[in-house]
Amino acid sequence: MRHLVISDVHANLEALEAVLEAAPDHEAVLFLGDLVGYGPNPNECVDLVRRLPGLTALVGNHDLAALGLIDSADFNDVARAAALWTGEQLTDESRSFLSGLKPALSQGEIYLAHASPRDPVWEYMESPGQGPPNFARFKQRTCFVGHTHIPRVFEEPSGVRIPRPGESLALHAPPRRIVNPGGVGQPRDHDPRAAYGIFDAETGGFAFRRVPYDIAGTQQKILAAGLPAALASRLELGA
Repeated sequence: MRHLVISDVHANLEALEAVLEAAPDHEAVLFLGDLVGYGPNPNECVDLVRRLPGLTALVGNHDLAALGLIDSADFNDVARAAALWTGEQLTDESRSFLSGLKPALSQGEIYLAHASPRDPVWEYMESPGQGPPNFARFKQRTCFVGHTHIPRVFEEPSGVRIPRPGESLALHAPPRRIVNPGGVGQPRDHDPRAAYGIFDAETGGFAFRRVPYDIAGTQQKILAAGLPAALASRLELGA
């Protein structure tokens, strides 16, 4: 079965639509959390994702903040303003969908966590020393995470690297890995294109993918909504 692997949409409808249009045929979707927050189209993105075929979805820290389930005081000023704005926009249907999700779960032979297996809501997986304690938290060969908005591969016990766009992995072969496909709606690796992955559960193949989208259109909507201007400007920088 082929899976589309996506994370950190952050209410960026243009980026999400570009990914869905560019992705090859797939039977299922793995969504790793942070569907809302930062961007101008929270309800439209929730509605689109919740209708995707074969969906397995997680909740992220920005989703939880918009729902009022975690304290947005832990966010920086820009993220806090966006979380409060998003919370005011969410429909009952959007709230119901997001409230029913968990930040981590097992999906057969893979493990999914929004941030990390050790701390699925908050931990940013970035450095080699984070590998060993996180590999100890799951038994499967592969774990998919999001949260950092940067494509990254951890290899057991403590290897870590940033893959090239288009790079492929053989996840059925050793070593065990923790894989981040990057962010759809707010990339932070200085490549503004939306990031996603394609995972073939039968062969174990995983491919990192990028696709351009209408950044200017999203920026205009961010400003029109009265969200912080920094949320618009960062999109063209991929930062």
